[in-house]
Amino acid sequence: MADGTTRQFAILGSGAVGGYYGAKLARAGHRVTFLARGAHLAAMRATGLQVRSVLGDFAVPAEATDDPASVGPVDVVLFAVKTYDNDTALPMLSPLVGDDTVVLTLQNGVDSSDELAGVVGEGRVLGGATYIATALSAPGLIEQTGTHRKIVFGEAFGDRSRVSDRVSALGQLMEAADIEVETVADARRRLWEKLIYLCPFASFTGAARSPIGKLWSDPDTRQRFMAAVAEVEAVARAEGVDVSNEVTQDIRAYMDSLPAATRSSMLIDLSQGKRIEVEALQGVIVRRGAALGVATPIVGAHYAVLKPHAGGASA
Repeated sequence: MADGTTRQFAILGSGAVGGYYGAKLARAGHRVTFLARGAHLAAMRATGLQVRSVLGDFAVPAEATDDPASVGPVDVVLFAVKTYDNDTALPMLSPLVGDDTVVLTLQNGVDSSDELAGVVGEGRVLGGATYIATALSAPGLIEQTGTHRKIVFGEAFGDRSRVSDRVSALGQLMEAADIEVETVADARRRLWEKLIYLCPFASFTGAARSPIGKLWSDPDTRQRFMAAVAEVEAVARAEGVDVSNEVTQDIRAYMDSLPAATRSSMLIDLSQGKRIEVEALQGVIVRRGAALGVATPIVGAHYAVLKPHAGGASA
């Protein structure tokens, strides 16, 4: 992949995250097919995909479809659907996968790699975490509200003693497309480190229906936030994942730096009556903690508060 050759990508989940990265890859000259549906699909077919960003606006013609069988095997699948759509999205993978296809998941949580491996096999799956602030503002229009566009990824199975050749090659290809990349040997560690932060951040802002500023500025709430961080870290270590010894202090420093108006995507989805990823962010910690004998009282309380809203306003 590092030879400069044009590659064929399929973006399964072409919303704010997958659509943004797909647009970057298409602008760099790669053949990109966007899997989408409804008004977003119609808009991309009619006028292409537009990106508005402080880094510069751009638009790309979009090869878009709702039928993966019409695409056939590709070099790389970016799997970026919301976790609650996996029941319908996972079966769409098979027509996109050939002998040499790599599937990179960018989903939240720590279950995605295993779920994808159950469909396409462990050998094809790479695990990734993405750090980006984008929104699907209208059909065919993605707005980037910050400058971060980073993907951290690596092997999810097999030999994780070093950064693999295929991870390194894909990383170079993405960097050439103006995507910030960090390649790692073991994806699991970085996925858990993101969840150690994201689970409490989504829990507290979502349950309180409040941006982070009011919560983090209150000493009592801040103490309980960090206690929730410790709960998730304890589950990770009980799972045998060697997360950084500095993960707690790194999260505290990051929280200190956040603008007071920062909202989690879970809070945004709740405010718009959309479905939320409560099972991938809070439910997974409660279930794994129970199985491992690790107490998760704070995360568990938030899970109970948020779970009734899992299906959105329509539920």
